[in-house]
Amino acid sequence: MRLVVPAILPTSHRDLLEKLTYFEQIPAGRIQIDIVDGIFVFPPSWPFTEGTDLHDRVERGELLPRLDHVKYEADLMCKDPEAIATDLINYGVQRLTVHAECTDDVGGLLSSMRRKTGAEANFIEMLVSVGLSIDMQTDISVLVEHASQVEYVQFMSIDTIGKQGEPFDPKVIDKIRAFHEQCPEVIIQVDGGISLENARELVEAGASRLNIGSALLTAPDLRKTVAALEAIKTPFGV
Repeated sequence: MRLVVPAILPTSHRDLLEKLTYFEQIPAGRIQIDIVDGIFVFPPSWPFTEGTDLHDRVERGELLPRLDHVKYEADLMCKDPEAIATDLINYGVQRLTVHAECTDDVGGLLSSMRRKTGAEANFIEMLVSVGLSIDMQTDISVLVEHASQVEYVQFMSIDTIGKQGEPFDPKVIDKIRAFHEQCPEVIIQVDGGISLENARELVEAGASRLNIGSALLTAPDLRKTVAALEAIKTPFGV
């Protein structure tokens, strides 16, 4: 399992494709697409910036590029993540992350997402993974309570989500460590403000996936930056 998951916050479908092409220069097994609806978080990203563009592409039978090489995941910063889930799956996304703060009934949302992404929705059982994310202000008890309903959890490590380039909040490290001690078998991914300066501490705390956007998109040498990040996992057996 690779440690680094490149993250894209697309302003348009064209922007998405351009950034996917940029990441072709590294062996990225996974790529995250940040989906912002403009309601739960502002401003909106693609596909919400382009009306029915995603649904129209699905109706035409289009798919995300290089599905034989890349597994795509979507971070659904949306008030109603279920509304877009089916189109994303049909477009080639295999992992869907929902945010605990978008609902008053986290368990109900996760159960409903299961129905939408599993055999009941005519998708192959376990083809799509569902994860649960919490913001910096949310207690880890939410993740502990619902860990059995998801394949992984995500910690946001910035105070303002939905934007790339936000500063890293080091308080997330203690939250990750505390959760990992309670749920050592659960996969932990972290998203927001991650760079070579803080990646090692995150891995030491228990993170096994680092979703990184701006630090990769602005790197002077993308290959060297990713190689340096991937080297972190070796001593810790991630």
